[in-house]
Amino acid sequence: MANMSPKKNPMPQQEPCVRCKNFDEVALGYTEEQAIDEAKRCLNCKTRPCVAGCPVAVQIPEFIARVAEGDFDGAYKIITETNSLPAVCGRVCPQETQCESKCVRGIKGESVGIGRLERFVADWHMKNVKTEAKKIEKNGHRVAVIGAGPSGLSCAGSLAARGYDVTIFEALHVAGGVLSYGIPEFRLPGEVVKHEIDELRALGVKIKTNMIIGKTMLIDELFEEGYEAVFIGSGAGLPKFMNIPGENLNGVYSANEFLTRINLMGAYKEDSKTPIMHAKHVCVVGGGNVAMDAARSAKRTGADVTLVYRRTANELPARKEEVEHALEEGIKFEFLTSPISINGDGAVSSITCDRMRLSDPDESGRRRPMVIENSEFDIECDCVIMSIGTSPNPLIASSTDGLDTQKWGGIVADEVGKTSRDMVWAGGDAVTGAATVILAMGAGKTAAEEIDKAIMGK
Repeated sequence: MANMSPKKNPMPQQEPCVRCKNFDEVALGYTEEQAIDEAKRCLNCKTRPCVAGCPVAVQIPEFIARVAEGDFDGAYKIITETNSLPAVCGRVCPQETQCESKCVRGIKGESVGIGRLERFVADWHMKNVKTEAKKIEKNGHRVAVIGAGPSGLSCAGSLAARGYDVTIFEALHVAGGVLSYGIPEFRLPGEVVKHEIDELRALGVKIKTNMIIGKTMLIDELFEEGYEAVFIGSGAGLPKFMNIPGENLNGVYSANEFLTRINLMGAYKEDSKTPIMHAKHVCVVGGGNVAMDAARSAKRTGADVTLVYRRTANELPARKEEVEHALEEGIKFEFLTSPISINGDGAVSSITCDRMRLSDPDESGRRRPMVIENSEFDIECDCVIMSIGTSPNPLIASSTDGLDTQKWGGIVADEVGKTSRDMVWAGGDAVTGAATVILAMGAGKTAAEEIDKAIMGK
């Protein structure tokens, strides 16, 4: 029987007063009963608008129908026909602006919990099905993928499923890219990322870590070694700063450094060999998902945290769920506020800000933040985390002849990822700048299809 409730099954989760003191996953996931009940809310629309909202075109009504029948393994097989990282996407994709925003049930109530069901299916598979090497007939062609982040993993998985011999070259000591260094355990546990990557290894994907392409090895050398095509999915890990006084003081971090040290190095632990400072009051500058991750991580180290954002709550780019979780955990928000200096004698003691107002909408409808004269005020703090965006590292482009880049550093690529260099494709944040995991995966998948066409002469 269909479930016509206007509301989703709520996601079980840790209580805010408990979770703000640990790094365990906040959302606990559906039970089998909850998943089946939620799946029965799907109307199985003939027009399937939800699929159009998915960057990797997961066959959403089909996998949900399997969940409603209790066939969780069948649901997993449908999802992974197009999505190689379902447990990741179920947790960090902005479904509310993609697949779920198109759901017909959302017209007069809440959409079907597509992301929650995808996560449930992936988690069920992880707990109940042992990963085994898959027998795929090799086609004799080799492809190199640079970066073991979302776009690189997606490209590699798509090519390996077609029989290609694929090797990923990863700069860090672990695979996963931003999934490993940038997203905290309480949102995306490391064991989940590792399992998804093990699934790709079962397809035959090889991963070489500590390989900095552009320094350890050049793209030209990859071709010399017999790789017929290269996909660049190196992400956008170069942090931006505001270039205001005081950014070189002790206690100022980029969000990338702060989260990398928290996530990969366990620097928040008392016995860490490379400990991060345990600040009393942290100011996080920014309003995106990375800013929320940094603020919530700082809270878990025992700090009082204030997030400074130059627009209003209505313009926050972070996911609604992440903002709600941050508020529940006691993060304070200073809206219409922009830093102009970081103060201190060698170490941070405060941050000076201007109050802002929003201009009238411009031609695009966007309202620009403008300074209110003589509105300066100070926020006392001993740590500042800058989370105002990132750009691609220029190392690959600067070491590769014939590879065009945009003025801001992104690699120039067309809609299918083709670059100015023959047999080199690129996608994800290395092309677009910082964006979502699922968009990067979509770019990797599209590039894999084009690489296959080019090598096979289709």
